[in-house]
Amino acid sequence: MTAENRRILIIDDERPILLTLEALLGRHGYQPETAATASYGLRRLKESSPAVVLLDLQLPDAQGLEMLGQIKDEHPDTQVIILTAHDSLNNAIESIKRGAYHFISKPYAPEELLSLIEKALEKQSLLRETQQLRQKTQQLEKRLEIAETRLAPVVKSKAMQEIQELVDAMAPSEANVLITGESGVGKEVIANVIHSRSRRADKVMIKLNCAAFPQAMIESELFGYVKGAFTGAMNDFPGMIAAAAGSTLFLDEISEMPAELQTRFLRVLQEREYRPLGSTKTLKADFRVIAATNRPISSALAENRLRADLYYRLNTFQIEIPPLRERKEDIPPLVATFLRRFAKELNKPEPEIVPEAFQKLLDYSWPGNVRELQNAMEYAVVLARKDKISVKELPAEVQLPAALQQVERTSNGGVQNLDDLERNAIIQALAQCHGNKKKAAQVLGIQRPTLYNKMKRYAIEL
Repeated sequence: MTAENRRILIIDDERPILLTLEALLGRHGYQPETAATASYGLRRLKESSPAVVLLDLQLPDAQGLEMLGQIKDEHPDTQVIILTAHDSLNNAIESIKRGAYHFISKPYAPEELLSLIEKALEKQSLLRETQQLRQKTQQLEKRLEIAETRLAPVVKSKAMQEIQELVDAMAPSEANVLITGESGVGKEVIANVIHSRSRRADKVMIKLNCAAFPQAMIESELFGYVKGAFTGAMNDFPGMIAAAAGSTLFLDEISEMPAELQTRFLRVLQEREYRPLGSTKTLKADFRVIAATNRPISSALAENRLRADLYYRLNTFQIEIPPLRERKEDIPPLVATFLRRFAKELNKPEPEIVPEAFQKLLDYSWPGNVRELQNAMEYAVVLARKDKISVKELPAEVQLPAALQQVERTSNGGVQNLDDLERNAIIQALAQCHGNKKKAAQVLGIQRPTLYNKMKRYAIEL
């Protein structure tokens, strides 16, 4: 349990009680705070968000039962333990009715109080996990709904139609899947669709982005750990493999997983069992794996970023999603889908894109792929006026003339001659200045007539 979740607020008007409890809780790894009045206790509650409150029923400025009701109204997840010398049956019943976790009388047994606090923390943790799971489920349902609309009416290109046919055929199986493609092409969308059409669809797909965690943390996130396995392991953590039991485990950016961990994960796939960090107990692994990478497989293997033996284990089915620039026939239906969605979210009429603006969308190379197109459409819908999207409502990079979008395509990292370097410098300056030749000439440190001559020489047209 994290340090934030171990804050305990003690509200009691007896200073000896406050000092004793503060010392007791501090010795057992908690972060105690004290308040001698109800008003100060409520202020500390808002400022520090403690996980548990130890509340006396008799306070100088309020009745504890009334304060209990206020705490549960304003901080429903906070667990309140009534700790009082007024231990009548009526007080105990009323406390539980108003939401107290437990009622304990003074003098108290330290072991009993510590046990109650730990159980209260466990309850709060379960409540938060349930809430997070509910949110994840709702988000997943929304993403799956979007994914279905993207993959069905949106696939006009032959490549995406073939991917849809493959997904339809292999989704119900237990086969491992490896999805490749540039960032933003929709690898996670395809993974969502595969899971939603599988026999494991009744459970939430568990996702781990291997590039999002420091290498030292990926192993503990994936395999879990037991209390005391390493410094800071205050409680057991089940890990992603356990969370994916009976479901699908999606490993994004698999080539960023450390090589030694790839070896260990391969054994899990082969033996279908694993051990959490620090544990001597072997657990069964029951999940289907979908992995993804934005690196070309050939380079990932050549650079030892992806172990060959793991690759062959994952590669029962491989889905390579082409970049959006290679399937521009998918742009119109994607645009229509995004316009419809963002107009609905913003409670605006669905705008119409004028022909000139639509041509800009078709001419742009979309280096960020479908994700960039989605962001561009959200940007345009927000700015749209009179139910129309013109060129000026598109992102600046999409508005640029086609000639100014050639830098990335011509600069392929190879050796360039001086003409290539000069041409690219001119294109970059013009792009930076949004086509303003006077400013571009100033950026390049040349006269405007010289810029015109060089643009003519290199066939740069605006």
